[in-house]
Amino acid sequence: MAALIELNGVSYAYPLASGKAIEALQDISLRIREGEYVAIVGANGSGKSTLARHLNALLIPTTGQVRVSGLDTRNPQNHAEIRRAVGMVFQRPMEQLIATVVEEDVAFGPENLGLPPAQIRQRVRESLEIVGLWDERARPPHMLSAGQMQRLALAGVLAMRPRCIVFDEATAMLDPAGRRAVRDMMVSLHHEGLTVITITHFMEEVVDAGRVIVLHQGRVALDAPPYAAFTCRSTLSGMGLDLPPVADLACRLGERLPALPHDVLTVSTLVEALEVYKPQNMASGSWRTGGRPAPTHSGAAMSMIAVQGLGHTYMEGTPLARRALKDVALTVAEDEAHGLLGATGSGKSTLLQHLNGLLRPHEGTVYIAGFDLSDPDVDVKAVRRLAGLSFQMPEMQIFEQYVGDEIAYGPKLLAKQRPDLPLQREELRKRVRWAMQIVGLDFERYKDRLTFTLSGGEKRKVALASTLAMRPRILLLDEPTAGLDPVSRLDLLDRLKALHTGMTLVLSTHQMDDLVALSDSLTVLDDGQTVLSGGVREVFAQSARLRALGLDTPLVMQVAEALQARGWPLAPDLIRADELVAQISQIVIM
Repeated sequence: MAALIELNGVSYAYPLASGKAIEALQDISLRIREGEYVAIVGANGSGKSTLARHLNALLIPTTGQVRVSGLDTRNPQNHAEIRRAVGMVFQRPMEQLIATVVEEDVAFGPENLGLPPAQIRQRVRESLEIVGLWDERARPPHMLSAGQMQRLALAGVLAMRPRCIVFDEATAMLDPAGRRAVRDMMVSLHHEGLTVITITHFMEEVVDAGRVIVLHQGRVALDAPPYAAFTCRSTLSGMGLDLPPVADLACRLGERLPALPHDVLTVSTLVEALEVYKPQNMASGSWRTGGRPAPTHSGAAMSMIAVQGLGHTYMEGTPLARRALKDVALTVAEDEAHGLLGATGSGKSTLLQHLNGLLRPHEGTVYIAGFDLSDPDVDVKAVRRLAGLSFQMPEMQIFEQYVGDEIAYGPKLLAKQRPDLPLQREELRKRVRWAMQIVGLDFERYKDRLTFTLSGGEKRKVALASTLAMRPRILLLDEPTAGLDPVSRLDLLDRLKALHTGMTLVLSTHQMDDLVALSDSLTVLDDGQTVLSGGVREVFAQSARLRALGLDTPLVMQVAEALQARGWPLAPDLIRADELVAQISQIVIM
């Protein structure tokens, strides 16, 4: 099959005003054939997004050559044809949204192709229906959630009917149902003959591809089919990667069941492989799972956060008014870790922004450490000193030129507000170093880095460090691990667990295993309303209800439920890998 995209000896360095340069790609040579399904993975800063931008001439190699359908990207006259052939769905969707109305944004590309109006309307409707945004067609893009923006960006590319689509972390902000829909769409597009290239940190998505390219420090470290790429955990770990979650669980089980296959990549194949071990006569086990119970509350006075009857409407009083929250209830005790769960657009980010006063309640009450945010005279600055928020899209809160200055900005501002508590230069330096250490950024390596040269995952770490440097009593995290490579994600979760002592934590995420790792209790939102709340096990036990809301349960629970359906006597509330491994081991040796 002919090569659609060819890279020969491609290197790229980001130029800096100082005259130095940051090497992003080094001597990359690849051939991507027409109709291939390729996954590109690598740690944060490995060069994935830089490589992606070379595939449709958004970047031109410092050295080497990129050809698309035989057209050299160095020739500006080829760019229009190259970009018609290769569509991009960016890691940060706001970079490619340009219109003031959703359906006009999708129509922009087809209009520039000179298509007839009827055909443009048909493409717009089809694309928006595919990504589930047809009902939002009249809304301004900036009023969408981050996940909805990603779906809108995808719709704009689909409407162009390219020969190849490059998905750069296109599922990072999507809920489980949205992620499955995009994965199914990628497979469908591949079956229709399109070339699909996906850049992702979700290792479970890689198993759909026929080929995996691993980048490490700007070079191609591995180019192989998925089953061959995931044979050596230590090699992957050294490159900031890990096994897909199912393969990881299979490896843990394999320590007790040595004959279990090592190339298990899906839940169904893992369950089939385990059936070999099921004893013929299995007594019903009497299992008990451990876990910290959800804290109980008796009112706002005992709570760090108390929300009752909260309602909020965006653009209230206009034709574009949209009710984002209605009758939301939330109670979080001091030092508790509380998770927010809900489909894309369910109101999680809006709720978080009420918890540090960025938004004020239109209805109901919000108490933060005794401060009543319904009171127009409340000291909002004092609330924001207490409650630090790390945004879902970190680029929204990064504005300094250098990393060190960005992280130091908040503490310096607080010091100006409190002249009675001066912050000495050395103390400021210690605080910045501490915050960078917490998120896994080396102080000496990153403090003088230009913020615009950071990868998406690195920007997320900087944004979180900027919040931590202010030493808040309440830490509000909106998708804290989105965009992080697998090793960085696990490392950050460990650091947040250690940090949690002495700090109240509220996090919103679509990653079920992150909630298991960090949360004591959960609140589930749907269409701006509280629909479920309770302990982590209690909420996840309602798996059918969660799936009806477009959500998922942790992987361990999915495997356990599949085994229970086959007669395995497992506890009904398993959510942790060590629990599942222990129970299966006991059943097998009975």
